[in-house]
Amino acid sequence: MHVTLVQIQVRPEHAQDFIEACRLNHEGSANEPGNRRFDVLQSAEDPARFALYEAYVSAEAAVNHKSTAHYLKWRDTVAPWMAVPRAGIPYIGLFPKAS
Repeated sequence: MHVTLVQIQVRPEHAQDFIEACRLNHEGSANEPGNRRFDVLQSAEDPARFALYEAYVSAEAAVNHKSTAHYLKWRDTVAPWMAVPRAGIPYIGLFPKAS
């Protein structure tokens, strides 16, 4: 399984806008072929800090995600709200095994 943890810090005045944009991206992403999980997380300590947990059956499915209309809309919408550039960290999912 191909997993990416995306660390995101937005400007505090855009935290609620970011949450709504992520909800729409989450809904589209969760329905993609090859998607196993797409979680949107908000820090309990800093409401302007977020993480995305994206799990796909393969690196190819993860790459395909970045060409979907919902992702492209999310990317362009949230870009001006970033306090710092987002950072995606790739992982290999070991357990549970992808089926």
